[in-house]
Amino acid sequence: MTQLQDLPGEVLAFQPKVDFDAGLIARLSKSGPRYTSYPTADRFSDSFGYRDYLHAVADRRVRGNARPLSLYLHIPFCDTVCYYCACNKIVTRNREKAATYLSYLKREAAMQGALFAGTGGKDAEVEQLHFGGGTPTYLSDAQMGELMDHLRRCFRFAPDEIGEYSIEVDPRTVSVERVHSLRAQGFNRISLGVQDFDAEVQKAVNRIQPEAETRAIIEASRAAGFRSVSIDLIYGLPKQTPDTMAATLEKVVAADPDRIAVYHYAHLPHLFKPQRRILDADMPDSDTKLQMLQLCIERLTAAGYVYIGMDHFAKPNDDLAIAQRQGRLHRNFQGYSTHADSDLVSCGVSAIGAVGATYSQNVKTLDAYYDALDRNELPVVRGIRLNMDDVLRRTVIQRLMCQFELSISAIEQAFPVVFRQYFAAELAQLAAMAEDGLVSVNGDWICVSDRGRLLIRNVCMVFDRYLAARTTEARYSKTV
Repeated sequence: MTQLQDLPGEVLAFQPKVDFDAGLIARLSKSGPRYTSYPTADRFSDSFGYRDYLHAVADRRVRGNARPLSLYLHIPFCDTVCYYCACNKIVTRNREKAATYLSYLKREAAMQGALFAGTGGKDAEVEQLHFGGGTPTYLSDAQMGELMDHLRRCFRFAPDEIGEYSIEVDPRTVSVERVHSLRAQGFNRISLGVQDFDAEVQKAVNRIQPEAETRAIIEASRAAGFRSVSIDLIYGLPKQTPDTMAATLEKVVAADPDRIAVYHYAHLPHLFKPQRRILDADMPDSDTKLQMLQLCIERLTAAGYVYIGMDHFAKPNDDLAIAQRQGRLHRNFQGYSTHADSDLVSCGVSAIGAVGATYSQNVKTLDAYYDALDRNELPVVRGIRLNMDDVLRRTVIQRLMCQFELSISAIEQAFPVVFRQYFAAELAQLAAMAEDGLVSVNGDWICVSDRGRLLIRNVCMVFDRYLAARTTEARYSKTV
């Protein structure tokens, strides 16, 4: 592991701090968006469809800029159901379903590739690729190789040393040999779902995953030459306690991943059917969850990880930490990213893309997905075209989420607004937050304090003009 004393002074000087105030968090935490986009996906409309998406791509061609591409593919299949999961997934052991899906996924990728090839030049190059799910490694090694070869025929990829090509992996579904094969197929970043190492917690969420199995995949990833190894954890799961979390964190730190994501479990059984199998009696209370979060922050930062924001930690020499120090950090539907200046092209059921000033989402069921492609249409079912106010507020929220600070003059240079007039109501709300020590508004800068970092979603919600129009918060997780 990179030791803090081995890092340059300017890196150490930047290390963000987190002031954990449990009482303040308990008082202010409320349901709210995670802002992987703005406007958020619940604002998408079915009045935006396939032809609107075509217009967005055509606008890109007219603009003639040199934006690279970020490519996302959704593989929805899983062998078994994890009770906590809220992803769009299909649990089946019938591998023929995956074979059928793969044939249609390749068809969609070919259609997308043909569209963007027409934009010409450098801007048609893919610099970022992400496979999510479901379980992407539900596909066999041969199927994955076939799909990657197909993508290279459809798109032009940046060289391995430039591009970031990542895949989410369930360690229970891959062997050491498969990890090496994934690297040979072109992936250079790997993310492992762990959630918790405690046996009782694993049993309560129906995800039995021995530590040795996970460690073997981490070691194989390093031996295979992956540039980055990431681990996902969840706090707030049934049967979890501060003691079990401490034991898990000790094992995670010993495994020495480059990045760690520590997600708050959102228990929304009214929305996600598998969560109904979790017993309410097994759930930790709010105070216990805050203790576990505090423990995660203290242990990981003590081990040398940088708190990037939201749920994410990274080593100080990781690309995410470097991008944050340099003001290049970005946030999209896959979380934090170093590729801000990209159009996101997404393939697969429920996948969300972002091209120009638009967001678009595919249909959510296999039948609807197949029907659209059989009509030779991309399966876009809804989306939104952003107006100037949307783009302005998206920029403000992005800067606060990623950098924890905002230059008012920079916004005024980029948009035709007088910031203090345009956002007078929002600044009044920030003044109330300033009294709690979450933010400061001084001269040209809005700065989120060390105390406010954990409540950054609350700060960003101030600038969300759609939030007041929503009729319920039941679909959102707690901000902390």
